[in-house]
Amino acid sequence: MGAHTILSCCAVGIIGAPASSVSSGDDLVDHDAAARGRLLFEQRWYVAPSSLGPWGRGPTSNAEACSDCHAGRGRGAPPEAPDEPMTKMVLRLSMQAAAADGAPRPHPLYGLQLQQQGTLGVVPAEGSATIDWIEESATLDDRAVVRLRRPTIRVESLAFGAFGPDVSMSARIAPALAGLGRLEAIPAAALQALAARDAGDGIRGRVSRIAVGSSVGRFGHKANVATVREQVAIALHEDLGLTTELFPEQNCPQIQVDCVRQPPGRGPEVRSDQLDDLVAFVRAVPPPQRRADDDATIRLGATLFRTINCIGCHVPRITPDGPEAYTDLLLHDLGDGLADGRPEFQAGPRDWRTAPLWGAGAAATAGARFLHDGRARSLEEAILWHGGEAGAARARYARLPQSSRSALIRFLSTL
Repeated sequence: MGAHTILSCCAVGIIGAPASSVSSGDDLVDHDAAARGRLLFEQRWYVAPSSLGPWGRGPTSNAEACSDCHAGRGRGAPPEAPDEPMTKMVLRLSMQAAAADGAPRPHPLYGLQLQQQGTLGVVPAEGSATIDWIEESATLDDRAVVRLRRPTIRVESLAFGAFGPDVSMSARIAPALAGLGRLEAIPAAALQALAARDAGDGIRGRVSRIAVGSSVGRFGHKANVATVREQVAIALHEDLGLTTELFPEQNCPQIQVDCVRQPPGRGPEVRSDQLDDLVAFVRAVPPPQRRADDDATIRLGATLFRTINCIGCHVPRITPDGPEAYTDLLLHDLGDGLADGRPEFQAGPRDWRTAPLWGAGAAATAGARFLHDGRARSLEEAILWHGGEAGAARARYARLPQSSRSALIRFLSTL
């Protein structure tokens, strides 16, 4: 399997209209297929064979259902307490030297992702992972102090030996699914035009291409997946251990003999029509709704968002008739502070896709975590972690008085 960022499945209520199809962007999504896909999304999968319900999961996995990694609006979260296991995020692995096409090379013992669940009494889990948090401070120009935290990954109980010195690890929370169908519909030419423009501050966004001369990536934390269909199939394979027509082989490194020996479920374990339904469901999840608040403080925040050049990357609309997602879907160098040391195709260790900001306000209100590893507990913390191409905007934010910073965060809360 190629290297990809995982999109664990996520539930957001979209079903309810009686019509046979619903609009998602410029396309019609089959409503009946989306309804079936929602049931599959929430369904628990069992290890084969099982009389408890649909089977085929594993032999190793990280979850039992798509919805395990996405509560509410679909955003994952890191462990917060000491020794709490990763349950809503994953640990991506690869060897430090990438393949010729830029794809991460799977770890010879553990593959591309640490699987923390096995098959009881038959196949061991690969290991367990958690995060230890290191607290640090950021002092702003008005002497205000913001507490930040940096994650340290801790891996234990590895079943097949140590990772070795040449492994790269990256902890990733599950991204939200809202509006993915609309983002998929944005033409590649529009992304290329954004990459060619002068956004100021030395910002040079890059279109992510999956392997040399291949498809344009737009999903995943490093924009390394091109389509919703591929993203869903990757999640089924890596997170649940379910095969599809896109990934027909069990997710078992050859050295894991017990895993390899397990008889597969029906092949593929998720039929093509079921994959179609899951894709229809994900594509039909609507974009978050903007909050209706509009007062002088919010208008000031919107002005500041432009003035300090947050829009250099967080473009309100990529096309005039496109979704108001506040992203350019491009790769940007965000500096050493956010670097994970793990390249993927054309994304370097410091490169990340611009995360859409739609839904950020509701997520913050619900206590969500931000950035690829969930280190940011607030929108302000997320801003203060930005460096590299976003360093100038971050510095301007730090120079703002408290009232202006609050106005900008208030504006973000309406997205």
